[in-house]
Amino acid sequence: MDLGVRDRPYLIVGGTGGMGLAAAEVLVADGARVAVAGRDAGRAREAADSLGPLAVPVTGDVNRSGEADRLVAAAVEALGGLSGIAITTGTGLEAHSRLADATDEIWSEAFDDVLMGTVRAVRAAVPHLVANGGGTVVTTGAYGMRAYHPDRLPYVTLKYGVAAFTKTIAREYGPAGVRANCVCPGAIETGSLQVLRAQLAEARGVAPEGLLEQVMVEEWHMDVALQRPGTPGEVGDLFAFLLSDRAAYLTGAIVNIDGGTTF
Repeated sequence: MDLGVRDRPYLIVGGTGGMGLAAAEVLVADGARVAVAGRDAGRAREAADSLGPLAVPVTGDVNRSGEADRLVAAAVEALGGLSGIAITTGTGLEAHSRLADATDEIWSEAFDDVLMGTVRAVRAAVPHLVANGGGTVVTTGAYGMRAYHPDRLPYVTLKYGVAAFTKTIAREYGPAGVRANCVCPGAIETGSLQVLRAQLAEARGVAPEGLLEQVMVEEWHMDVALQRPGTPGEVGDLFAFLLSDRAAYLTGAIVNIDGGTTF
């Protein structure tokens, strides 16, 4: 499918790996110009190089006040404008805590990582999208918004905030031609889950094939209709679609991509 993104400029915050890099790959394959953003300059450069001449690296930490404005400005300058932004960050491990363990410091760190990183990036990008005559915003929620799991209290609470924030952006800036949607992934086998699969296999002395799938059902008690974790590429396809005009009448949506997970 031609996404109709040729020569259009996009910024992927968290685009140096996982779902973000997968989304950038789809966009670049269809001729878009993409800025991949991350905290580490070396990883950002490596990611951009892997994508080819249509990609540029930008570096910054949207969890820190003022950094998102600088990062977005650098992307706009490098790309010559902005048609859309996706934010795929906000998964800090500290946010996966129980009430009794979640100190004020953990809540504060989770607030910046899970919620405010998205708020800052979108706030910096929206004026450029409006000036462009419209554009797209895609944020990242989580399947855990429907899980109410006590081990992930700050994470789930603040991901709800991301969804509410995204819907409000869709409402406020729709008249200016800006669409905003929130993607809620389930268990996706990005780098951390790939490492976990290997660690589990080594610790238990078994082959890695099928092991993570077994653990998801028997130990994590995840009832996944497709009986497997998703891949970054599968989520990247969805991000790219939502950023494109193929989703031109889709805004304010919370889109689950969790393999049919029930709780």
